[in-house]
Amino acid sequence: MFLHRKKINRISWALLLALGLSACASVSSPEPVPTVVVATFTPAPPTPTLEPVALTVNGEGVTVVEFEAEVRRYLAAQSALGNSIDEQTAAEAVADDLIAQLLLAQAARLNGFTLDDAALQARIDSLAAQIGGAEALSAWRNAQGYSEQAFRSALRRAAEAAWMRDTIAASVPGTAEQVHVQQILLYNQATAQDFLSQLNGGADFDELAARADPLTRGELGWVPRGYLLDPQIEEAAFGLETGQYSDVIATNIGFHILKVLERDPNRPLSPDAYLALQEQTLRRWVQEQKRLANVTLFLP
Repeated sequence: MFLHRKKINRISWALLLALGLSACASVSSPEPVPTVVVATFTPAPPTPTLEPVALTVNGEGVTVVEFEAEVRRYLAAQSALGNSIDEQTAAEAVADDLIAQLLLAQAARLNGFTLDDAALQARIDSLAAQIGGAEALSAWRNAQGYSEQAFRSALRRAAEAAWMRDTIAASVPGTAEQVHVQQILLYNQATAQDFLSQLNGGADFDELAARADPLTRGELGWVPRGYLLDPQIEEAAFGLETGQYSDVIATNIGFHILKVLERDPNRPLSPDAYLALQEQTLRRWVQEQKRLANVTLFLP
């Protein structure tokens, strides 16, 4: 069984989905940008409005109309995936998504990204063309519960958040210290100790790994720090010298013996590892900004 992140959790963040409509750049090809500014800031007060807000982040709010539209979209998406969740759970998930999206959008503006009205309209026109014209887009918008103002606001914020997301992702280096790891994974502690005794007696690691898993022979490949799912496994792997194997390591999936086949202080990351580290960096950024932000929820 592999311990690394072979399937990246795409997570349900609205900041990544960007309304499901925004044609933002992928994380691997962001626009050239200045150095990312992540210091806390206080944005200018929002334009006074009579529309009630569902939440605010650093004084910038999301209206109840837009929030409820996002909850309906989220519920519909979960239903399409065969997941049954209640409205309260959906509301909490959407609130978390929107808070993250607002933080990213605010940081994008702080870092100099602006989407003026002309550029926003160009995006709307492009979306309309993709789905069959202005009337089709208007029908979709109405079906989702968006007013025109809420839709424009959501699309602008999604574009800003996507720009900042890509900027953060692009800050992750394409190379890193890595180790090439092979493992023997067993599901019985006594058997694992017996395999370790055989290794200590001179048995070949590769032959024992093939006995434990004939399909993969325990091959974990090249891994950087932060890529392995279990901290114990990562600590052990990076603590071994080339050619050295570990003691038995117990985790929630079994009993492991690791061997480091090669080391490289600055090896290019595989696409999968690069995406995993980008996601990890983005999550850490959002968590830190949430800690520093002034967030107010007006949910029932």
